Amino acid sequence: MNSREKWNGKYQERLNDFKQPNPNTRLTNLSNYLKGGFALDLACGLGGNSLFLAGQGYAVDAIDISDVAITYLKEHTEVQNLSITAKQCDLTNLDSLNFQNEFYDLAVITYYLDRKIFPYLKTLIKENGYIFIETFYLAEENKNEHISNEYKLQPQELLREFSDWLILYYEENEQDGRQTIFCKKSQK
Repeated sequence: MNSREKWNGKYQERLNDFKQPNPNTRLTNLSNYLKGGFALDLACGLGGNSLFLAGQGYAVDAIDISDVAITYLKEHTEVQNLSITAKQCDLTNLDSLNFQNEFYDLAVITYYLDRKIFPYLKTLIKENGYIFIETFYLAEENKNEHISNEYKLQPQELLREFSDWLILYYEENEQDGRQTIFCKKSQK
């Protein structure tokens, strides 16, 4: 089974169970920073973060490998008349993305990890724009045994990766086994 089929199955199960997508709690807690503009939601899934960002005044480009998720998001976008462009795309093929450098005011990635995307992502954000990332990390307290270590961050990995950005929020939650960063592209 390839990645697209795997995620199509997972999202179809969620839809069959009527699980509506919710935005990330830590992202919503940072809403004072979210003033609208252009946002990129990578690995958007069913679009909880995209729907939230559109409600905050962003025109959102939402990308996911699952056509089930993208179809669901497109349907909700039309019904709610939101500014979301949803596109099915495999993020492991960065050449297919064709985004403009320094176009986005905000990029969001939750629970997707491909370290090769970080340098590329940094080029897409405007000066004084933001990146929000939250995903699993290798914590002693919670091993997240259902997740391969390949897809877990090392302690303080996001801090090191974005050390040249202004860090506005950072958390390593050992009990949940997650690492979160919200940072601003600016000259220090």
